[in-house]
Amino acid sequence: MTTADLPTEEAASTLDFDELRAWLRLAHAKGLRPLALRTLLGAFGGPLEVLSESFATLAETADARAAEAVLAPPGDIEGVPFDHYIEAALAWASEPGNHVLTLADAAYPQALLTMPDPPPLLYAKGRLDLLQARAVAIVGSRHATPQGLEDARRFARVLSDAGLAVVSGLALGIDASAHRGALEGATGTVSVIGTGADLVYPAAHHTLAHEIARDGAILSEWPLGTPARSANFPQRNRLIAGLSGGVLIVEAAMRSGSLITARLANEMGRDVFAMPGSVHAPLSQGCHRLIKQGAKLVETPEEVLEEFGFSPAKASAAASAAKRRKLRPISASWASANLHAVPASDDAERVLGALGHAPATLEILAARTDLNGAALQGALLQLELSGRVAALGGGRYAAVERS
Repeated sequence: MTTADLPTEEAASTLDFDELRAWLRLAHAKGLRPLALRTLLGAFGGPLEVLSESFATLAETADARAAEAVLAPPGDIEGVPFDHYIEAALAWASEPGNHVLTLADAAYPQALLTMPDPPPLLYAKGRLDLLQARAVAIVGSRHATPQGLEDARRFARVLSDAGLAVVSGLALGIDASAHRGALEGATGTVSVIGTGADLVYPAAHHTLAHEIARDGAILSEWPLGTPARSANFPQRNRLIAGLSGGVLIVEAAMRSGSLITARLANEMGRDVFAMPGSVHAPLSQGCHRLIKQGAKLVETPEEVLEEFGFSPAKASAAASAAKRRKLRPISASWASANLHAVPASDDAERVLGALGHAPATLEILAARTDLNGAALQGALLQLELSGRVAALGGGRYAAVERS
């Protein structure tokens, strides 16, 4: 697949009420296994066709349990009446940068189709091209050491510059550093989240999620409005593994959720990489266990690139091509919904004055304006949406001069 072949925002299919209703009904049908759903879709061609079949035909094609699940009346989704949820989902998808992708869409991530149970429906924000890019996942401990955070950011930046999208889960610690490093690189990052695509968890990552939605992609299989639930995150991990050609574990304790991602990646035939550390460090124990089980020990980003078949010349060419890609705009409604309060104009003007003619970080702007975190982020968002401020790599912001 060439860059020209990659799906764009314009290439994403537009679902009408009946189509979305059919996909959601099947996606949330209790007792309908993913493999049975794929069998039915393959036999009849689409969700509307599946729903029009008789019990006997469905049972003959799959089994009686699947037929009962398909024909059962739809229930509420996250406490919202079924048809009301569809209207809300269509409204969400009408916002710039928002997409509802189904198994029938060309923009659906092709890597996930190699999984035994790909989600029938995904919610995506941002750059659809990243969902088809060659990717490496970087995951690790939420309680990472400073060295681990630095390593995750450095590896992600180098891999992104070489042309690989970096996939992670927006968690605290290693995940967040990997996303930031990839945003600093040329290709970008994909965040697979365990909540609805209209929510941000943890709340401390509102600004990071905003940057990813603008310059990368956010992906969720969960319905809009789904809050953070512990059971969702292991399932989220299988998508992280499925999207990636390999998974790098930077730091992990023996009971880390990152080891689940590594196991799932191994079961899918993906490469597993692990960084070694001190034998006395608790956060090295999980990585050492993976290495003993056959994970590839890596000490530099170049070792990962070699496993992906990148020569230095190829990596340089890929980085140049990635840098030419255009960034997608963030959805204004999503940003305002997640950052809640709209700042007063004097806050925005104060931030604009504090920026001056040189880029500045959040820490610098907070010191210059005396605004708290929420007010500062809200003011920056207002300025970005009005085109007066641009977010740069590394968490820096710059004023945009008007002609």
